[in-house]
Amino acid sequence: MPRFGRVLLHAFLVLVCLAMLYPLLWMLRGSLVAEDEIFSSPSVLPTGGNVANYVEGWGANPPGFGRFLLNSVVVSAGAVLGNLVACTLAAYAFARLDFPLRRVWFALMLGTVMLPAHATLIPQYSIFTALGWVDTYLPLIVPKFLATDAFFVFLLVQFLRSIPRELDEAAEIDGCGHWRIFSRVILPLLGPALATTAIFTFIWTYEDFLGPLIYLGDIDGYTVPLGLRLFMNSMGESSYGQLFAMSVLSLLPVFAIFMFFQRRLIDGIATTGLKG
Repeated sequence: MPRFGRVLLHAFLVLVCLAMLYPLLWMLRGSLVAEDEIFSSPSVLPTGGNVANYVEGWGANPPGFGRFLLNSVVVSAGAVLGNLVACTLAAYAFARLDFPLRRVWFALMLGTVMLPAHATLIPQYSIFTALGWVDTYLPLIVPKFLATDAFFVFLLVQFLRSIPRELDEAAEIDGCGHWRIFSRVILPLLGPALATTAIFTFIWTYEDFLGPLIYLGDIDGYTVPLGLRLFMNSMGESSYGQLFAMSVLSLLPVFAIFMFFQRRLIDGIATTGLKG
């Protein structure tokens, strides 16, 4: 590509990047200015370093935004653990074990990806109500231990299919059963795929609004999305400065997770092929 063409390409990419970052930068500016200045200018440069919105927003809705952050981290960590355990075991079964109607069960499992979550909402709520789990974190965490996220099962199956079966056969010759093959041979090689599963599970659970809205009734158990909703009252009026300030803080765990595991995430996506 000619040098002038590369300059135009990079200029275009910079403009696209700025357009994508503009809402975030504008929100950051809104968190650092007074309420009446937020909508006064489209600029992303704050007129001052006012941190009052952060101080007031942190304790605006008892028990405080710190409690909402902690609740979200607890729920997300439980969901991550559940998906790592259950989806990995399910993926190993589909990729390595021979059992009746394996392809049929795998196809049915993939079919659940196309099933809208709202279609199963009422039956699930009825079950959790009968179990007495409503207003607890159990409906948000326990299903993850049952390999209900078919996307991650599929992701791990595709990664497992890229691992040579000769490794399994060598372990079998040494007297290993399926559990030892899984734990000693397969699991250490699943690092990139497990990192991808953990990161996406954490982000999707952390940002989930519908699940906590349905199952959590006590404000002390609210997660971050519900905590942010408290800054808007029933009349549609909002404390935008405090809302933007807490929104900025709520993004920090997601950014930290992504930046810390960025390399593993890229490796996991790059090495997860589409081998049948």
